[in-house]
Amino acid sequence: MPSSTQVIADSRPEAPFANVMQLHADIETTVRGLGYDLVELERGPGGLLRVTIDHPASARGEPERFIQIDDCEKVTRQLQHVLDVDGVAYERLEVSSPGLDRPLKSAADFGRFAGHQVEIGLKLPFKGRKRFRGELLAQGDGWRLVLAPTAAKAAAKKHAASRSAQARAAAAGPQPQAAAEAEEVKVLDFSLDEVREARLVPVIDFKGRRFAPQSGAAAHEARPQDETDGGRIQ
Repeated sequence: MPSSTQVIADSRPEAPFANVMQLHADIETTVRGLGYDLVELERGPGGLLRVTIDHPASARGEPERFIQIDDCEKVTRQLQHVLDVDGVAYERLEVSSPGLDRPLKSAADFGRFAGHQVEIGLKLPFKGRKRFRGELLAQGDGWRLVLAPTAAKAAAKKHAASRSAQARAAAAGPQPQAAAEAEEVKVLDFSLDEVREARLVPVIDFKGRRFAPQSGAAAHEARPQDETDGGRIQ
């Protein structure tokens, strides 16, 4: 079962790509006007325009809504019209849902997903690392990541819990400093200016928001008479 829903349309106008900032503004205005959030806009090789959309955050107590193929089709049709009027050149227009590893692009995204597991990539290394994973929390004017243990630390912890390791530790006597370090919570404080990229960690959670499997067919070919001219649904 696919992790995201998308619609791809073909078009070949003659005008070159519009100014990047203006193109982003026009697409965001169109997407918001249809009641969605623009998550990400990418330009790929071969004239690909990839637009990722999501529903706005649900009010407290209300269930989360998931992007479906009908949502992608609606946005595709409107964007095709807007891009044609603006004379924007593209070979393929792809409109999709964020998928399991939704990118976090803005302060609003970070606020929306505070409390979730997130992986971030820093622009500059910190203690020899650029990638960190953990629970995202707000911290003053910035953000905090309560770090998840690395695979090596998790393996060491599992080994320390074994009976033989416990016997050796008992024979060696108490190790207060090591125990204190083991119990210490590791955190990373950062600002958005320090982040190159950030994404949700894809965790299967059948009670969660977009991690529940979507019902119905998630991939099929569009018929020639579909309103999406030359389009195909994936």
